[in-house]
Amino acid sequence: MEPLLRVSSLFKNYGSHVVLKDVTFDVRNGEGFAIIGPNGAGKTTLFKTLTGEVAANSGTMHFGETDITTLPAHLRIRLGFGRTFQVARVFKEFTAIENLVIAIEARRKNEGARVGSWLAWRPARVDVEEAMERLADIGLAEKRFIEARHLSHGDKKKLELAIALTSEPRVLMLDEPTAGMSPAERRQAVDLLQRIRQERGITLMLTEHDMDVVFNLADRILVLNYGEVITTGVPQAVRNDPHVAEIYLGREMSHA
Repeated sequence: MEPLLRVSSLFKNYGSHVVLKDVTFDVRNGEGFAIIGPNGAGKTTLFKTLTGEVAANSGTMHFGETDITTLPAHLRIRLGFGRTFQVARVFKEFTAIENLVIAIEARRKNEGARVGSWLAWRPARVDVEEAMERLADIGLAEKRFIEARHLSHGDKKKLELAIALTSEPRVLMLDEPTAGMSPAERRQAVDLLQRIRQERGITLMLTEHDMDVVFNLADRILVLNYGEVITTGVPQAVRNDPHVAEIYLGREMSHA
C-alpha cells in the first residue's frame, strides 16, 4: 500500500512545554493505523496537528502529493480528512436525521451547490433520502426522530461517525472511538468500523486505550511516550516489544 499520509520531524510545543518531539511516520492507503500511549503521551495533540486544529512548530506533513503543513483545517477536510472526537460532537437539540441533513447540506455547499435558506425548514428530498440511507447503514434508522441528546452514548458516537462519513473522507481519524462504551457497544463499534473500512476502502487512524479494539482494527501501531515515537510496527511486534511493556508499567498489553 502506498503512503497516504507522510509526517516528518513534527514538533509541537505550548510555551516551554514540548508535546511532540521529532515525530515521523507514514500511513498507508487503506490500512488501519493506531496511535497508542499512556495519558499525556501527545496522541490527541498529534491528531489536532494532523487535522489543522493546531499548527505545528516545525516539521512537514503531506497528504498524497499535497503539502498540508500550513493548510487550514477546512481545506484538509476537502482533501479527504474525516474526524470524530473523544466526546461526540453532534447537535444535541436536533434529531438524528436533522443532524445528517445538516452535514449533507454543508457538503453540498462545499461542492459549490446552491443551497438556499429555505433548506433550514424544508430540506431537499434527495438530502433526506441520503440521510435515511446513512442512518440505516449504521443502525440508527429507527431512532431517526429522536433528539441527539436523548440517544445513548454509543448511539451518539454512531451518529457522529455517520456525520463524518458524509464528506466521503479518504482517511477517517477516530479519537478514542470506544471511550465510555459498554463491552457490547465496543464490539458493535469494532464490527461497524471493520465493515466500513472493508466496503469503502477507507484509511482508519485511531487513538485508543482499549487494546482489544486496537488489535482488531490496526494493521500497524505507533507508540508514543512523552511526545516521542517509541516504535512503529505490526500488532504482534508491538505487543512483544519490551520497551512498550515497560511504558505500560508491566501491564499485559491486552489490558493496557
